[in-house]
This record gives sequence, structure tokens and C-alpha cells, in this order.
Amino acid sequence: MKQKKKSKKKIVIWSIVGLLAAFFVTGAIFKPKEVDASEKEKAIIGDITTYYSFSGAVEAKNRKTITSNAPMQIEEIKVHVGDQVKSGDVLIVTKQGDKIKASIDGEISKLDVEENTEVMSGAPLIEIVDYSVLQTTVKVDEYDLKYLNVGKEVEVTLNALEKVIKGTVSAISKEATYENGVSYFTATIDLVHDNAIKVGMSTEAKILKQRAIGVTTLSMKAIQFDSKNKSYVLIPSEKGAPTKKYIQIGINDGTTSEIKSGLKAGEEVVIANQENNPAAMMHGGNE
Repeated sequence: MKQKKKSKKKIVIWSIVGLLAAFFVTGAIFKPKEVDASEKEKAIIGDITTYYSFSGAVEAKNRKTITSNAPMQIEEIKVHVGDQVKSGDVLIVTKQGDKIKASIDGEISKLDVEENTEVMSGAPLIEIVDYSVLQTTVKVDEYDLKYLNVGKEVEVTLNALEKVIKGTVSAISKEATYENGVSYFTATIDLVHDNAIKVGMSTEAKILKQRAIGVTTLSMKAIQFDSKNKSYVLIPSEKGAPTKKYIQIGINDGTTSEIKSGLKAGEEVVIANQENNPAAMMHGGNE
């Protein structure tokens, strides 16, 4: 009987220990993390600019593939790949005495025939490319088309060169292409001359979307959002925990946000741990 009582007593003791352990573990997991009040930031006056971005690739504006207009026998080829030619230069002489001439200025990029061979009508003979005049063609969503017009100047980033150059919209397609459930138009952008640019390089054209000059700004990491997606900041308090203050935000560039009201330049806020604010991590765009 004594052993049974001791066993029951041990079970009760261990049960109490287990409950206490579970209580402390649960408390540690669900206890809200304290805000690190040592990390603070002041709102400042600054500028914010946002852009629409469109991807494309570098192309030659002028490219010509010369083809035979009748059956012929090639007697002499007067050029080699890489040669520079002018419009009107003789490229090929046939055994019939005909002379095939260049129709544009440029560089011989490809030879499709050899001497002493016969070709059929319509066969490709020579390709000429003018590498001095380059362009990029980008896809533009139908909803963004209103921000583009022929003659508009844009910034074009050459990813491989890590260089930004100027470009001008020279043409916009009159008909859309439907692809993967989205209608898009093509815009052709003429690029300023730069010897470092090569055909095929990827590009990113940027067109001004919104701009806010001389406004109150704050980093996005300092802004929190409640369950109703209303934005607020934490104001430091000498008495203890920071206090919540709601603000109205404007445009943002993904890093910095415009503060329209609720906070003035020079005011200090506490930057909270973003892990405690899932809404802040999911929030995107402008309010």
C-alpha cells in the first residue's frame, strides 16, 4: 500500500512539473517580442521617383537579306564577312554578267553562297547589318500603353554593361499580341550610339511613373500595418513601450515611402521587428 501511495505521489509531482514546463514553453513561444527601442529613425525631407519598366533586347534597326530574283550561277563574290559596304557597292557578279549590289550601308554579317555555285530564285545570298544604328523592342502591357507615345525619351539600362543610356520611342504597334491571357503592344526605342552596345544584349526601359519632390519620407521598414491594412509608426516614449501613431502614406519606390500626414520631418520613430508585423511584409504598392 505504501509503495502504491508513493507511486501515485510521484505521478502527481511529475504531472505538476510537466504542466509547469509546458506553461513556460508556451509562454516563451507566444510572448510578444519586445521592440528594440535602440533602433530608431527620423523622418526626413527627400525625393521619391518611381518608374514603369519594360524588358527587351538590342536589335539592329537596319538589316537586309539580299536574295536572288532569278536562277543564277555565282562567278565572283567580292566581299567577306565583316567587310563594311555602302549602298550601291557590288557584292556578287554572276556568270550571266549580272551584278548584285548592296541596298543599305552596313557590315556583311553572313554569306549564304559560294563561288561557282548555282542558286534558285529567292535563295538568300548575303546579309548586311548596320550596327551603327541600334534599337530595342519592348513589350508594353495594354494598361501601360497610355504612358507611352512616339517621341518620348526614356532611360534604357544595358544589364551586361551596367550602363544607362538615353533612348527615344520611335514606333508603337497598332495591333496587340495576345499571349498567356495578356494583351501587349510592342514599342520600338531608338538608342543613342555607343560602340560598347552589342546586338542581343538585354535591356530594361524605364519610363517615369510618379515623382514626389521635397516631401516627408521614411524607410518602408519603419512603417507597420494593422489587420485592416492601415499604416502606422511607433513613437518612442520615455515612460516605456512606444506608442502607435497612424499615418497616411503616398508613393513608394520599394525602399522609401512618402508620408502625407501624421508625421513631420525630424520626428523620430522606432523600427520594430518585421517578424511581428506580417501585414508589413505583405503590403505593396501605394496607398
